[in-house]
Amino acid sequence: MSATAKTSSVKDQVSEPEWQTRVDLAAAYRLVALYGWDDLIFTHISSRVPGPEHQFLLNPYGMMFEEVTASNLVKIDLAGNKVMESPHFINPAGFTIHSAVHAAREDALCVMHLHTDYGIAVSAQKDGLLPISQQAMLALTSLAYHDYEGLALNEDEKPRLVADLGDKHHLVLRNHGLLTVGRTAAEAFLAMFLLERACKIQILSQSGDGELVRIPDPIVRLVEAQVKAVTVGQGAALTWPGLLRKLDRIDPSYRD
Repeated sequence: MSATAKTSSVKDQVSEPEWQTRVDLAAAYRLVALYGWDDLIFTHISSRVPGPEHQFLLNPYGMMFEEVTASNLVKIDLAGNKVMESPHFINPAGFTIHSAVHAAREDALCVMHLHTDYGIAVSAQKDGLLPISQQAMLALTSLAYHDYEGLALNEDEKPRLVADLGDKHHLVLRNHGLLTVGRTAAEAFLAMFLLERACKIQILSQSGDGELVRIPDPIVRLVEAQVKAVTVGQGAALTWPGLLRKLDRIDPSYRD
C-alpha cells in the first residue's frame, strides 16, 4: 500500500478535529528533532483526542521523531491499549508519566516529556532553575519539581508526580529531564522551548568565572503578575503557524 493510501485510510477513519490534532502532534515531534532535543526513540509527546472519550495519540515505539507522521501516530486509551487498528505499537512504560498527568489534569491535553542535555544538567543541580534570565522568568511563573524515583515504571509514583506538578505547566524531573503541559501541542512546545532555553542559558552562564547576577525576588513576582495578565496561550498561537511554515519548507511529510 502506498504512503498516500495509508494517509487517506487513517484520515478517513477519524474526525476532522482529531486529524488536526494528529498533524499538530506530528509537527511537535518533528520540531523536537529539528531542535536536537530528541533522545533516539525514547521520551514521548502525547495528545488527547478531541471528544468525550479518554483516548490519546502517541508515537510508534521504535520510530525516530523525524519519522513521525499524522497517520502513524497510535491511538490508545488511558491504560495504553490500542483503540484503533495500527501496525505499530507503543511503549507502555513510556506512557506511565503521560497517563498520570492526562488523568489528573483536564487542561493537560498535550504532555511533552524530554531528556534534553541542558534540562537534565539543571535537573541535577540542587537549586534547580535560577532566576538569571528573562527566559527563566517565564518558566519560573509556573514551575514545579519531582524527585527521581528510578525508571518511570512504577504505578505508585503517579500520585506523587501529579501532586508535585499541581497546577503548574513546567516540571523539572530531578536527575531525569523536563516535562511541559498545554491545551495544545503548540502550548506544550512553547513551554518546553522557553524552559529548555532557560536551562541552556543557565549552564552557559555557569561556565564562566564571574558571579551570576540573580534577578531580585520583587522583580520575579512582578514578572509572574505580568505574565498572568497576558492572555494565556497567545504566544503559542502566534508562534505555531510560523513553526509549521518552517517544517513545511524543510519536510512537509509530517502532515501525511
